[in-house]
Amino acid sequence: MLKAEETAPDFTLKSTEGKDVSLSGFRGKNVVLYFYPKDMTPGCTTEACDFRDQNSLFENLNTKVIGISPDPVEKHQKFVEKHGLSFTLLSDSDHQVSEAYGSWQKKKNFGKEYMGIVRSTFIIDKEGKIAKVWPKVKVNGHVEEVFQFVKEHLS
Repeated sequence: MLKAEETAPDFTLKSTEGKDVSLSGFRGKNVVLYFYPKDMTPGCTTEACDFRDQNSLFENLNTKVIGISPDPVEKHQKFVEKHGLSFTLLSDSDHQVSEAYGSWQKKKNFGKEYMGIVRSTFIIDKEGKIAKVWPKVKVNGHVEEVFQFVKEHLS
């Protein structure tokens, strides 16, 4: 997994609007880049709705929230519509970006091992450097913690 002070790897992925979105396109803004396993699941929905509810506060701090999962754009669109998400979701269907950030890892569930997204969050500063990493996110209270970090360190 990447660490603070490293340059965030640039990428280009499809958004829910079907547009190509590149990390480098947000230079001059802070970015909260969060990786999550799957649309429409309880933990991922809670996290997305928490980011939705705080999105205007992040925007007031010149910070863009971006969510990434391996789900296809069409599933992201349904997720956005169902929950009124007000930030960008990107589809990493081949998990190359998740791998570059170290969020694609071996997981265990009910005794079975498989590869998947480990819920993680990266704050990237205006110059494209990683300012903070949360490697294994617990959903409850996470968005508030992320907001406080941005407010105290990057505003």
